[in-house]
Amino acid sequence: MTATEWTTEAKGAGQYAEVNGINLYYETHGSGRPLILLHGGLGSGEMFGAALPVLAARHQVITVDLQGHGRTADIDRPLDIWFMADDIAALIDHLGLEKPDLVGYSLGGGVALRAGARYPGKVGRLVAASAHIRSDAIYPEMRAQQGQVSAAAAEFMKDTPMYQLYQRVAPRPEDFPRLLDKIGEAMAQDFDLTEDIRGLQVPTMIVAADADMAPPSHYVEVFKLLDGGLRDGGWMGEGRPKGGHALAILPGLTHYNIFSSPLFAEVALAFLDDQPR
Repeated sequence: MTATEWTTEAKGAGQYAEVNGINLYYETHGSGRPLILLHGGLGSGEMFGAALPVLAARHQVITVDLQGHGRTADIDRPLDIWFMADDIAALIDHLGLEKPDLVGYSLGGGVALRAGARYPGKVGRLVAASAHIRSDAIYPEMRAQQGQVSAAAAEFMKDTPMYQLYQRVAPRPEDFPRLLDKIGEAMAQDFDLTEDIRGLQVPTMIVAADADMAPPSHYVEVFKLLDGGLRDGGWMGEGRPKGGHALAILPGLTHYNIFSSPLFAEVALAFLDDQPR
């Protein structure tokens, strides 16, 4: 993957919002019903590539740079996904948005799920892509790789799009090793969102690549927690999940390209737009 694949086709209007003790950077693209788009770890709102114009053709898309990522400087707190969910809830209030949809990938998918669980009254619909809900769900070799993420890896990442993006846009480019330390510490924490997902009140679509960081069976398991995959759907859809939830496993993609795929954007739009509110 090249650095250019991590940039959008057109820059939106960038601004900062002082919310929840952090100065969050966000950009606005397109017009229509608001949609907050949340990036993956070591990325930024710029990473969605060809998917962003597809979303922005039908929505006002607000891309956010999460704590310590992109143009949002880090602050003195752990890189905790629940804290990031609180940031997004505060941003929704700050912008005066009425139940915007949340679409997140990987780290951003985890943020979206937690925001939906903690703040159901603030969220319309939710799409979580490539976001596992248990720390032990990913393949063992990936857990081993995550265990090696620390400041010591910074030198070896200088040719990666993550490093190049950070150096180009971060308020303090020298903080990249610090970000790696904090990401490594966060990934080392065990977590289990089973009960949070089981209780989700926000219509949610779980999305994954067919060759993702966790096996497809994990995302089916998540769908089952949402009352999906337990019965025949019925001729009129009467057997579908009661909360309006959905599952999409996208063919020919991986954890490392699903976020920029127009297929991901189209599937998300089908869920967000093609159902009555």
